[in-house]
Amino acid sequence: MQMPNLLEAKKRTKIEPKTINYEINKEYKNLGTNKTYHIKTYGCQMNEHDTENIKAILEQMSFKETDIMENADLILLNTCAIRENAHNKVFGMVGRIKHLKESRPNIIVGMCGCMVQEEVIAEEIISKYKWLDIVFGTHNINELPRLLSNSLQEKKLNLEVYSIEGDIIENMPAKRDSKYKAWVNIMYGCDKFCTYCIVPYTRGKQRSRTKENIINEVKELIKDGYKEVTLLGQNVNAYGKDLDVNYDMSDLLEETAQTGIERVRFITSHPWDFTDKMIEVIAKYPNVMPYIHLPLQSGSNKILKLMGRRYTKEEYITLYNKIKEIIPNCAITTDIIVGFPGETEEDFKDTLDVVNTCKYDSAFTFIFSPREGTPAAKMEDNTPLETKEQRLYELNELINKYARQANEKYQDKVVPVLIEGPSGKNKDLFMGYTDTMKLVNVNTTKDNIGKIINVKITDVKTWSMDAVEDKSE
Repeated sequence: MQMPNLLEAKKRTKIEPKTINYEINKEYKNLGTNKTYHIKTYGCQMNEHDTENIKAILEQMSFKETDIMENADLILLNTCAIRENAHNKVFGMVGRIKHLKESRPNIIVGMCGCMVQEEVIAEEIISKYKWLDIVFGTHNINELPRLLSNSLQEKKLNLEVYSIEGDIIENMPAKRDSKYKAWVNIMYGCDKFCTYCIVPYTRGKQRSRTKENIINEVKELIKDGYKEVTLLGQNVNAYGKDLDVNYDMSDLLEETAQTGIERVRFITSHPWDFTDKMIEVIAKYPNVMPYIHLPLQSGSNKILKLMGRRYTKEEYITLYNKIKEIIPNCAITTDIIVGFPGETEEDFKDTLDVVNTCKYDSAFTFIFSPREGTPAAKMEDNTPLETKEQRLYELNELINKYARQANEKYQDKVVPVLIEGPSGKNKDLFMGYTDTMKLVNVNTTKDNIGKIINVKITDVKTWSMDAVEDKSE
């Protein structure tokens, strides 16, 4: 049994990470014969891509996927540690699965991902959920075949969660959720240590893949017919800073665009690392999408300092204006936390001021959720929950207003959309996203699935738009 350790997870050394080439051992290839698996994923895009890797590894072991959890021989919960509600959802699901395991004792049940990297969560599992079979973290997904084999043999809780700076695992297989859009990891971990964030502890130190491996992966995706790639990392703008090369995110973005892939995106950006050269590359290449997620977190300089964000409100707005000036059609979205410890009504008004200035296309908004082990969790917090909820409501009203206004600019316009599949709300329509990441439900035919087509916007809503295929050309 290997338990996580918060102090170990915080350490940063100058030791270079190892690069490990994943390869499944032959002895594990038939472990899942005649067995099915089901995975539930919580959290960010990194977790989603981790699940794609886990699915591919399981299928190398001869497991088959099932959409029905109750029928599965193996159930995995890939967890998120960012907020308390994710924690509650996961353990709510664990309780439900416990009843299933009581009726089917031979099923294997496991947890993985960021949440189990937290020391307190691992201790909770040991004390309350010893009936689980397998628990592993973000650093050893590549060891899943061995861990599963041990679990099948030992019939007891097999918990292996490492608190390490982390390695780089290459040659990881992926069973991708889409045939047209793909996540491409460019780096792992984070060294920013924002005071509210648990990610540097759960994901390890910042470590970049080599440009050669990234570009080769993109080229292989092009060969496989993919139309869009999203360069993925906890803070993609810091790409290359840990490598002893004169090559950064702007260079990688440009070289990715030069592969000829039809669409390039990237997420997530930290404003502190967003360079002028990056903006110029986005403006220069039509296949780099004019969409940027630029987390604000707070509009108060006092709160930004307490958060450890390393920029001021004024510096953020300057960056925002520069992006809009050089890339006029760029859509910008953000993240905002309300109710951070010490946030006064004046601090909150500063946040609203930035929202009124930037008029974001949309935003992910949250009430501050303390994560044990982070500095912010120890800060004095005297703001009543009722006040925080009122602030969130007021913020969301403003965000919704500007999201609607941003969409209204598209009324009757012709825009390119990558058609991904049937609409979830209307089986007669097909859904996709514009270059600016707007969700569109299109009246077209299934022959256009996987294609980028021009559509004419016929109706706009706050979070989506309706359109018809444009056949004017």
